[in-house]
Amino acid sequence: MSANGNAIVTGAASGIGAATARELAARGYRVALLDRNGKGAKAVTAALPPVDAGAHFAFEVDVADEPTLVETFAMAVAYLGTLDALVTSAGVADMTPFMELDAATFRQVYDDNVVGTFLCLREAGRHMPRGGRICTVASVAGLRGGGLSGTAAYAASKGAVLALTKSAARALAERGISVNTIAPGATLTPMIEEAWRNEAHRKRVEAMSVMNRTGAPDEIARAIAFLVSPDASYITGATLVADGGLVMY
Repeated sequence: MSANGNAIVTGAASGIGAATARELAARGYRVALLDRNGKGAKAVTAALPPVDAGAHFAFEVDVADEPTLVETFAMAVAYLGTLDALVTSAGVADMTPFMELDAATFRQVYDDNVVGTFLCLREAGRHMPRGGRICTVASVAGLRGGGLSGTAAYAASKGAVLALTKSAARALAERGISVNTIAPGATLTPMIEEAWRNEAHRKRVEAMSVMNRTGAPDEIARAIAFLVSPDASYITGATLVADGGLVMY
C-alpha cells in the first residue's frame, strides 16, 4: 500500500482529472487513471511521480458503458490491491442553446455525466473497505441552472450529480464510505477552451466571481485531494464550491 493509499480517478487524461491524478500521486497515492482517451491517460500516467508501492496504471474505458466499466473497475482494483479513494471527474460539456437542444443530445450528456458517475459510485461501493472516500465532480452550473458556458443539458446533468452524491452518501454510510462532491466554477480545461476564445464571453463569466478570474485545474485538484483525505473524516454528503466567489449561497 502506498503512503496515503490507492485511488482511481476517472476522466484522468486531461483537465481536472489529470490535475487530480498528479496531485494525488504527489501526495503519495498510487493511482489508476481511467479515461475513454486511453492514449491521453497513458501519457499522464507516464509523467506521474513514482510511489514505493509500485507503478500507476492507465485504463481505457467509457464510464457509461456498464459491462466494460464493471470489468475495468475490478481490474483497476486488482492492480492497486485495494481502493481507498475515488474521484469521478469523467464528463462532457454541452453548449447547445435551450431551444436548439434535442432529446438525443440531452440523453448523451446525461449518460456521460450522470450514469457514468453512478456506475463508478456503485462499483466503488462494492470494492472499497470501510474508511474509503469518494469525491464526485459537479459544477456551479448545477447549482444555478447554467448561465455560464454550459447550457440546459449540462446544467441539468450536474444538478443530478449533486443529488446523486447525497443519495450515495446515505447509501454507502453503512459501509463506512464517505461521499462528497466538488462544484467548480469556470476552470481552464479543454472543456471550455473554445468558449474562452470569445473574449467578451470570458470576461462576462469571470466578472461574475469576486476574484474576477478563471480557476486552474490544480486549484480544483487540491480541493478534491482534501475531500478524499483523512482530514475530511467527518464530512459526507457535502458540496464544496470552488468558484472564486461566484455563487456564495
